[in-house]
Amino acid sequence: MRNIKLTLEYDGTNYCGWQRQINGISIEETLEKVIIDLFEEDIKILGSSRTDSGVHARGQVVCFKTKSTIPTHKIPGAINSRLPRDIVVVYAEEVDMDFHPIYSTKGKMYSYRIINRKMEPALMRNYYWHVGYNLNFEHMQKAATYFIGEHDFSSFKSQGGSTKDSIREIYSLNLTKDGDYITVTIEGNGFLYNMVRIIVGTLIDVGRGRIPYDSIGDIIKSKDRRRAGITAQAHGLYLEKVYY
Repeated sequence: MRNIKLTLEYDGTNYCGWQRQINGISIEETLEKVIIDLFEEDIKILGSSRTDSGVHARGQVVCFKTKSTIPTHKIPGAINSRLPRDIVVVYAEEVDMDFHPIYSTKGKMYSYRIINRKMEPALMRNYYWHVGYNLNFEHMQKAATYFIGEHDFSSFKSQGGSTKDSIREIYSLNLTKDGDYITVTIEGNGFLYNMVRIIVGTLIDVGRGRIPYDSIGDIIKSKDRRRAGITAQAHGLYLEKVYY
C-alpha cells in the first residue's frame, strides 16, 4: 500500500467548494471520481483545506492510499488527462503512511486579491473582489500589524465551524498595492471558518474609515464577531500553500 500526496491548483468559480455537497459539484467529488476510475480501486481522498464555493487554490494538498504500482512521476499527467481544465495536479509524491493532509499541517498561507476602482472589472471579476470605495491604504497597513501574534480570534470567525478552540497564531500579514490592485498575504498556524475573509473585510472597513485602525486590538480582545468588519467575498481568496 502506498500513500500518495498531491498538490493541486484549481479555479473554484464553477464549484460549490472543495467538500462534497448535495447541492452542486465539488472539487473533491470531481477529483475523487477521476482517481477511482484511473486506479480502479475504492479510493477516498483527503484534502488539507475545505475551501468554500468560489475560492481558488494554488497549493491545496490531497492524499490517498493505493495498491497501484503506477510510477509517482506519471500520476499527475495521468490524472490531469481526465480532469476538467480548471483543476490541475501540479505535483505528486509518495509519503509515509502516517502522513495526514490535515493533522500533519504546521501552517498555511492564503492570499486575497482586491481591485479598488470605481468601475467593476470585466476580465478579472471571478478572481478579484471589486471595492468601489476610496481606501486609506496606509491605515489598512497599520491595522494589519495588530493581527500578528497569537490571539483568540473569536471576533473573526463565522458560525458553523467545527473547531472549539479559537486561538491561532498569525505569523505575517502583508498588504501590497500596484495601481488599482491590492493583495493581502497572510500566514499562520491555522485559520478559523471564514477567518481570512473577515480579516480582509475588516481591513476594507478600516480603509473606508468605518473602523479606526487602532481599534483592532480591542476588537480582538472583545471576542465579539459583531465588532469586526464584513466578510469579504469568496472569489478573491486563494489557498497558496500548506506547510508540513
